[in-house]
Amino acid sequence: MQALFNDLVGIVGETGVLREASDMAPYVADVRGFYQGNAQYVVRPRSTDEVAAVVALCVERSVPVQAQGGNTSLCGGSVPFADARGVILSLSRMRRIREIDAANHSMTVEAGCVLAEVQRAAIEADRFYPVSLGAEGSCQIGGNIATNAGGTGVLRYGNTRENILGLEVVLPNASVWNGLRGLRKDNTGFDLKHLFIGSEGLLGIITAATLRLHPLNTRHIAAWLAPVSIEAAVELLGLFQSSLGPQLTAFEVLNSAQLQKVLKHMPDRRSPLDPAHPWHILTELGCTTDEAGLQANLEALLQKAMSSGLLTDAAVASNETQRAAMWNIRHSVTDAIKAAGRGIAHDIAVPVSKIPEFVRRVTPVLEQRFAAIQIVIVGHLGDGNLHFIPLFDFDVWETFPDPQAVIDEVHRLTYGIAMELGGTFSAEHGIGRYLVAEMRQYKSGVELSLMRSIKDALDPRGLFNPQKMIPE
Repeated sequence: MQALFNDLVGIVGETGVLREASDMAPYVADVRGFYQGNAQYVVRPRSTDEVAAVVALCVERSVPVQAQGGNTSLCGGSVPFADARGVILSLSRMRRIREIDAANHSMTVEAGCVLAEVQRAAIEADRFYPVSLGAEGSCQIGGNIATNAGGTGVLRYGNTRENILGLEVVLPNASVWNGLRGLRKDNTGFDLKHLFIGSEGLLGIITAATLRLHPLNTRHIAAWLAPVSIEAAVELLGLFQSSLGPQLTAFEVLNSAQLQKVLKHMPDRRSPLDPAHPWHILTELGCTTDEAGLQANLEALLQKAMSSGLLTDAAVASNETQRAAMWNIRHSVTDAIKAAGRGIAHDIAVPVSKIPEFVRRVTPVLEQRFAAIQIVIVGHLGDGNLHFIPLFDFDVWETFPDPQAVIDEVHRLTYGIAMELGGTFSAEHGIGRYLVAEMRQYKSGVELSLMRSIKDALDPRGLFNPQKMIPE
């Protein structure tokens, strides 16, 4: 071990290698405290060449490598196992913005750049990077790409995958693939970047990316709506899409239980409408032109929705402070759930038309099976992605003699219905350690075989992020 330490220090410098338990603690536990891992060292390179040299050394010594970004994974994907004796390779010191090409609507950044920093840099160049999520103040671009992060802007701009033009990746043989091309068209063989987007560090370590930028919206209008039902919420989405089209940037849904948790545990939050309404929607419009026309179109649509009985109430933000307050509620849901009890998170997606059926079918099944359960729902209605969270108060959770059996049963009941409706058990959070069993259960043998073949071809010794995503 001392020899490995000395050689790592020779590559990244003494401050680039952590080995004391107190220094390593933030890297070996996940953000929710569900997973605790272990590693010999945390290595923090400053350049792609240093990453490649660390990988070469680890492969030579048969040392597993766990790539890590901001460590905000909700599926344990960025934390090694408790018995692991590998190294965590943190990209946190690789935070350089290499280039902004405003005319090409592109930006090349290193993997350790925090998402919020990238958003700000784009705005300073009069451009917009649209991936936005609750952890944007700490999550890193490399991790966003490795998990194909979604967020609140998917409805208009797509997932992270749709906003990547090129990648730079260190492969398991320590070679570097430089695919940092800012092109919209390049029909010269396989589009290799898509191998690594969403691969969770199993196939290579992303060290830099060329991002797709968009025109910067100079006008925004947010509204908080109370639909009469989840069915009405889906119908409202259709009205917004047909009437406002490309101006619609977000259409987020919360049930009353989720909003009540935020208001209880985040005391500085205030609901724009009566929180007792069964369902709530946060929607936003954005454009680069006339705000007055945007406002008029929104108000006309809301009047139509009221007249047709789809809406109980609505509040339109009249200034940036009110708009930010609405979004603060939406971005507080994770912290509120952590404070409220033990939530069993599900990151499902079904066709938008099937969302009401999913909610109607799953909710009574779980409520009948577990008397003390609370159903908390928040999600991106516009792309069919619900974070469906059965929640138990902490004192109730402690009464279960076998908590893992409860988790497994809740998963089985929830995922089973999602899959019956043509959905998925992971829409934007990834697989990590959390959903490996579901991969085995719901993915076809052909799909798993293809994944293993790709993994074996690129990482034949299985040293990159072992035991994650692909069932053995």
